[in-house]
Parts: sequence; C-alpha cells; structure tokens
Amino acid sequence: MIYSILQLWQWARCKGQRGFLWGLTLGAIALFSCTPPAAAGLAQGNAITDPAAILRYALPLDNSEVRKLQSNLEDIADALRSKRWPVVDSKIKSAGRSLTYGDRRILASVEGDRQPQAEALLSQLRDEIEQLRGAVEARDKEAVWNLRRQALAQISDIEALMVDQFPFTIPAEYADLPQLKGRATVELETTQGLLTVVVDGYSAPINAGNFVDLVQRGFYDGLPFFQNQDYIVQTGDPEGPAVGFIDPQTKAYRAIPLEILVKGDPEPIYEITLEDAGLYLADLALPFNAYGAMALARPSDDPNGGSSQFFFFLFDRELTPPGFNVLDGRYSVFGYVVEGQDVLRSLSDADKILKARVVQGADNLLQPS
Repeated sequence: MIYSILQLWQWARCKGQRGFLWGLTLGAIALFSCTPPAAAGLAQGNAITDPAAILRYALPLDNSEVRKLQSNLEDIADALRSKRWPVVDSKIKSAGRSLTYGDRRILASVEGDRQPQAEALLSQLRDEIEQLRGAVEARDKEAVWNLRRQALAQISDIEALMVDQFPFTIPAEYADLPQLKGRATVELETTQGLLTVVVDGYSAPINAGNFVDLVQRGFYDGLPFFQNQDYIVQTGDPEGPAVGFIDPQTKAYRAIPLEILVKGDPEPIYEITLEDAGLYLADLALPFNAYGAMALARPSDDPNGGSSQFFFFLFDRELTPPGFNVLDGRYSVFGYVVEGQDVLRSLSDADKILKARVVQGADNLLQPS
C-alpha cells in the first residue's frame, strides 16, 4: 500500500547501499520536480520536526502577535541544545514584550465570550515567562525545557480560542463521507502501551473524519500492525478479503480521496498528487517532518483508493531529512503522535491495537446526512 520507492529504500538499506539511497532520493526529487539534483539536494530551510509545533502553525488563524510569541519560544530549542544562553535570553525577553505590549492585539482575535479564558491563559503565560527568565539566569537547562513546554501548551490553548469557525467549504461531492470540522484527540491502546494522536480536520477534514468515524465504530480494535520497516508502521487492514472499510449500509468500499493542504491556500487540493498538480517542494500544512506523522495508506497507482489503512511515519534523518521528503504531497497526512513516541518505536508485526477511543473533539465529527 506504500509507494514503491519505499521498497527500494528498504532493500538498499539492508544491503548497506547508502550511496544508492541518496542517488535514489535525489533522482526521485529531480524526476518529480524537474529540478537539478544539485539544487534539489538541500532541505527546505530549518524544517519543524516537533508535532505539537506543526499543529500549532497549522491552525487557521491570522494574528501576527501570537505567532511572534509562539515563534520566540519555539526558537529557543536549537539555542538551548547548544547552550547559547544569550540567544535563549533574547528570545524569552522578546516573548515577554509580546505579552506586555501585544496582549491587546492577541485578544483582538478572540471572540468576546472566550476572552476571559484567554486573559487567564495570558496571565499564566506571564508567570511562566518570569520563571523562564529565572531558569535562564540559573543556567538550569532542564527547567527551561519544562517551562518552555508548559508555556507553548498555554499558547496552543490561546490559539485554539482564536478559531471560531471552520475555514472553508468542503466540496459537495464528499457530502457522503464523514467530515471532521476541527480537531480530535484519539488514544490507541496497543500491546506495547498507549499512543495519543491529534488528528487535524482543519487541514484534512475528509481523511481525519474517516479515521475518527472508524475509531468510534470500533473498527480498529484488535487489528494488527504490519509492514513494520525502518520508516513505517501500518495498520487498519480488516480480517477477510477486504483491504478497507466496507460500509454495512451500502455494502460498498469506502474510498477516501487524497487531500493535501498547501500553506497559504484557502482549501486542500483533492484527488491529485502535488507533482501531478505541478506543485513541487510545496510548503505543506501537515508535512511528514515529525516522527509519528499519520497518513492514509493507498494503492501506489490510485491516489483516491485509500480507506481504513493508515501508517505512522518513522523518518530517518539520513534517508528522509525533514523538508526534503518524497512522500510529501503523495499521501494525506491527517495527524501526529503527540505522546507515546517510545511506544511507537517499539511496535512490531507481533503487536496490535487493543482499543482505540476518541477522548476529545468527538463533537467536531459531522456524519453524512
């Protein structure tokens, strides 16, 4: 169900053919993009690999002040790893200025009945920024990491309050499919432990809606993981001859279209890969940059033949560096693992999903009329 190039990667990796791997990757990108390999061989900037950060930036909101606040705290990570404390201190001071002088601009994007909640979150953020300053002065790296994580979680909550309506109209031809108009959190209890995933209906409402609907039906309970290679873990293949979900009412295979949102576009592109659409190395709302990206599996020759099977992407920085990935634009990413990466890393063909359940956002699922 996964693109055939992955099978070549697996063979080459097993044989230790690193040169072949890079040749294959660069050749594929050159073929898809008509770009000389020398130019295509560079990753697209400093790609974001944190799933929580990707989800924050994918929210459909337009508030430059909160984005500046978020960016300053996100950017601490690289400087903190290398202990460049002056850079960390500068970013935190800039975040503090956004809270002191830009709080009204942040609140301007929050509807009136939600503003008290947003103001309370901003107050908590001010306290956390002060604690961050103290942790930086003490050169307490662990405390800075933890406080940064808490502050970014508060920013996520504020940004969620800014979204008051679904950002686009889903094409009428998909009215017979479940649609997730917002986000949902799903827990997957596996034989290795618990995975928590966030699925994003703002960027992929059809693919996310299909997944949440199947979770609520209990479809995934008891299904095994398979095709566990170095870079994917797949599941969702039901028992019997069917390779996807058969609707018990219509007795028909539920086919889900390819659905990809390019940043800055008003709505996703449907039913066509980005290279076939003439878009090369586009900046996607939901890229394969993060460990544990979730995407709908499909036949290699049919972009709209996916159904219930999905895979988690376990990228290798040498084979598939962030921002330079031959899967982007060819499969529909609809969510990310936000907790349980160690569990995901331990899954094998001997494991299965014991129970899948929606723990938040079920009310965002719109069933076909």
